[in-house]
Amino acid sequence: MAARDQLLPDVIAKGLRVLFVGINPGLYSTAVGHHFARPGNRFWPVLALSCLTPELLSPSDDHKLLALGMGITNVVARTTARADELELEELLDGARKLALKVQHYEPKTVAVLGITAYRTAFERPKAVLGEQPDTIGGARVVVLPNPSGLNAHHQLPRLAFLFAQLAAP
Repeated sequence: MAARDQLLPDVIAKGLRVLFVGINPGLYSTAVGHHFARPGNRFWPVLALSCLTPELLSPSDDHKLLALGMGITNVVARTTARADELELEELLDGARKLALKVQHYEPKTVAVLGITAYRTAFERPKAVLGEQPDTIGGARVVVLPNPSGLNAHHQLPRLAFLFAQLAAP
């Protein structure tokens, strides 16, 4: 429960190829200090399967993404047990803050992980997975499924296929 009062620092630098954007940090990730750390989260295996990383990294390797031109942030910084604990205003405010962060750090692509959160935070109720016609802070936007193990809509091979589109210019 102490993790609720902590923030999980971004893994970010200027000019990244891809900035992954989660919804918000979970209690486990914040407690251990690494993104997508909860056992069962498929983020790290999907990066390897989609050839975005040369090997399977673990959550404790999240800083290694920077050398590969990738980083991680969240729409909302507040830690919760579940994303559905977030208020609408938090998501809308988070989207505004994310746009400013993207303008500052200038990644080429922003990969939002979660279609429902994207639709809500960016007020795009009809958005579908994939590349979006809009930009965030001037960056290309690709919406991908949430890699949480709780999201059973997409299995690993499908997730890897979708994430692999980030390799395209």
